[in-house]
Amino acid sequence: MNPQYTSTAKALHWGIAVLIFGMLGLGFYMTDLALSPTKLQLYSWHKWAGVTVFMLVVLRLAWRAAHKPPALPKHMSSIERMAAHAGHHVLYLLMLAIPLSGWLMSSAKGFQTVWFGVLPLPDLLAKDKATGDLLQTVHMSLNFILIAVLLGHVGAALKHHFINRDDVLTRMLPGRAR
Repeated sequence: MNPQYTSTAKALHWGIAVLIFGMLGLGFYMTDLALSPTKLQLYSWHKWAGVTVFMLVVLRLAWRAAHKPPALPKHMSSIERMAAHAGHHVLYLLMLAIPLSGWLMSSAKGFQTVWFGVLPLPDLLAKDKATGDLLQTVHMSLNFILIAVLLGHVGAALKHHFINRDDVLTRMLPGRAR
């Protein structure tokens, strides 16, 4: 039996997961709304959550660097191990790149990001419509890639639980003792 992840790792994993799924839903919903105060408020909330995800991912990477995760099950082939590591690297890359692309897009479109309406973040680019439109495409494309990678991540966890019957899923579930 492999050890559990730390409570901090679990809290960061599930907190980030909830934020990402909420942001994906909000992102798809808000883009088709007509311009209104409600749409502007939803965009602000989406940006606040994006900054929060970015910071939590940085914290999670720092935590992971200092706290080695449990080993993968011995029954996994070298290809499965490589796919698992690659999948996690791609997830981390996307969880950093997507908020950054959103921040860059907001800057290029001339809308400053103000975290929770209190802390203004500096614009990273000058206002430029063409760049903003390109970054919007990048941001949306990265989100579609994220959805595909998340489906693979969830699918792999369920495969481990229901087919392999190992502890890959359960050791990350909240409320389990270390």
